[in-house]
This record gives sequence, C-alpha cells and structure tokens, in this order.
Amino acid sequence: DLIDNFENEYSFIGNEGPWFYFKSAWKAPKKCVLAINVNHPKSENWKVIVPQASETLDSAGIVGGKLVADYLKDAKTQIKIFDLEGRFVREVKFPGIGTASGFGGKQDQAETFYSFSSFATPPTTFRYDMDTGKSSVVRRAKVDFDPQDYVVKQVFFESQDGTKIPMFIAHRRDLKLNGTNPTLLYGYGGFSISLTPSFSISRLQWMEMGGVFAMPNLRGGGEYGEPWHLAGTKTQKQNVFNDFIAAAEFLIDNQYTSRQNLAIQGGSNGGLLVGACMTQRPDLYAACLPAVGVMDMLRFHKFTAGRFWVDDYGSSEKSLEEFKALAAYSPYHNIHDGVAYPPTLVTTADTDDRVVPGHSFKFAARLQKSQSGSNPTLIRIETRAGHGAGKPTSKIIEEIADQWAFLVKHLKAKPRFEE
Repeated sequence: DLIDNFENEYSFIGNEGPWFYFKSAWKAPKKCVLAINVNHPKSENWKVIVPQASETLDSAGIVGGKLVADYLKDAKTQIKIFDLEGRFVREVKFPGIGTASGFGGKQDQAETFYSFSSFATPPTTFRYDMDTGKSSVVRRAKVDFDPQDYVVKQVFFESQDGTKIPMFIAHRRDLKLNGTNPTLLYGYGGFSISLTPSFSISRLQWMEMGGVFAMPNLRGGGEYGEPWHLAGTKTQKQNVFNDFIAAAEFLIDNQYTSRQNLAIQGGSNGGLLVGACMTQRPDLYAACLPAVGVMDMLRFHKFTAGRFWVDDYGSSEKSLEEFKALAAYSPYHNIHDGVAYPPTLVTTADTDDRVVPGHSFKFAARLQKSQSGSNPTLIRIETRAGHGAGKPTSKIIEEIADQWAFLVKHLKAKPRFEE
C-alpha cells in the first residue's frame, strides 16, 4: 500500500511511469501536489512537486504532460500551470474577474476545456492549448446584452475588528457613483461555502435597471480556508454580521449608494444574516429581503435538518456560552417593540423541509407586531415548493419579479424599467 492511514487527504491525479501524483494535505494545510514513487513508497522518499501556496489548492490534474493547479485567490479562480517537476510554466489569463471550472483531459493530449462566467459574462466554454497557453471560445450562452456595458471590480474594506474583507461590485459602466444609486447587497457567510462570481439573469436585470450589485466574502465562508470559516462560527458568529454591516457602510461611504437606497438580501444561512443585521442596525437599510432564513436560533436544532447545523452555530442546550451568543443575535428574539424596522419582504415555502417555514412565519409575525411607523412587513409563501433547489423556472421568475417590484417601491432612487 502507498497510503496506510487517513490522517491527510491524498487525491490521486495521475502518474508518469512509477511516479504517482496526489493532491494532498501532507504537511500542507492549504494543500500541495505530492509525488510518490511506487518502487520506493516510504514517506522519506516522497517529493513535494508543487508546495502549498498562500491560496488554498482546490483541485489539480495532469493534462498534456503538465500539472494544472486550481486555486481560489480572493474568491476568484486562479489557474497555474507547472511541469511535472514542479517548475512554473504560466498562469491562465481569464477575460476579467470570474469563476472558471473544467481543465480536465488526457495526459497525452495538449488541449483542455474550461467554462468561465462572471457577473457580466454569461457561461462561456473555452478551448485551452496547453503548449501555447492560448484560449479560444467554443460556445457562449446567448444573452441579449453587451458585457462591455458593465463593470466588475473587487474592493477590500475593514470590518469592525480590522479584518480585511473582499467584496465584488458590479454595475453598468455608464452609472454615476454619486451616492444615490439603488444597491443590492447580497451575503451568506457560513458553512465554509465560498461565494464566487457567477452569472445571473436576475442580477443582470437589476444592473440593467440601474442598480449596483455587491457581494462581500464574509467570514464563515470558505474563501480563505478553515480559519476563515471558523472565525464566523459559534461564539464568533457575530463577526459575520459585523462584516456585512461594514460592507453596507463601505458602499455608503464610497458614494455607491445611501441608506435610503440600500437593500440587503440573503437566503437560508443568508436569511439569518439579513434578519440579524436588520435587527441590529435597522437604521442602515431601505429594504430587506430575507429568504428561507433560520430566524429562531434557540430552537433551530429541534426541526428537520437543524441538528446538523450545530457544528456551525453551536447549541442553546449544550453550552451556556453558546446559548448567550445565540440569544444575542437570534433575529426572532431581538425584535423589539417601538423600533422602526425597514420595509421587509420575507420569502419562504410551505413544504421547505430544510429550514422549516415556521422560522419565517414567526419572524414576520413578530416584526409586524413590533413595527413602529408605516414600513410594511410582508411574507410571501410559495406553495408546493421547498428550500429552493429544483424550483420550476416559472416560480423563480414570479418570486424575483415580486422581490424587484418591492425594491422599486421602497428605494428612494427608482430603478428603471425598460419602456
């Protein structure tokens, strides 16, 4: 046997004669490419071909006699090519900030294929020549717009504790950043899930209407490995909300928008994010769109899949320290009478067996009871639907239309519709 333990990851990626190549965490928490000679398999003979980098190595393969290493660099795809001895050959150049996937192929063929997309680039398949490093378009999704009309950028801002947080921002190129633009801030921040640039017709429509779309990479996600994830879990979950609030303040301070024109959105764990941030800083947003959110943090573990989330959230029953942390931010328990909360459209589905709709029902009811002033709290309950996966296109369109109409109604600067 080459490997006789489960202490580290060893993912086989190919071989060249007796040398077998693995993506591994052996002495490399952020992963490396390791070569083992089957004729001399003892660990003292192992060779680290590509050492761990500052970025986490997501995947690796051998195509055309070269190593293809896929990294996540500041939540963007970075592909580096090495020879089989580990010498750097080149970095793959993409048409802007985005997400790429693919790069499979045979070890003896000098071509591979990959897909690339971004907020303003529809999914596009490229052929990549391993010898020359040239990419050529094979197929692009047909969408009636010009990507050159849009800007996609990445900025960094400081959270409350000084941690630098990256954020993607996309909008029409002709938009004037004068502090009055309708802006949609979307977030998640949990379960080691990385938010990377992707194409969305609904977000494109938002930008076409004159809106700014912003997506920060909050702690709790997987963008910078396990330490980044753990920094947004259990008793440190408040870091996630602080990051999101700091993102909102950055957009306001840097003339993208104003409090009267800023909306926040998130689903599932992101629904919790919106619920927590709107109860902590109700003065900061003009509209809120929490979807299928976890709103009762003291009892979430008692329903359906909730017991599996204790690793990220902690538990109100197992630790006094965790109980105090959960009670401090639980959206349902932190709605107070007489507060002017922003206009809110809660969305859920009647047969959601992931985050039971009772979370949204209770949150909306308590918000309606406690609301001071005339800002509406609405709840939209989809029938014959669940947590989101597999939802028919017709229902997705109807829900997004209602959400965008809600924002048009309540933001001071009105997003424009096509005549």
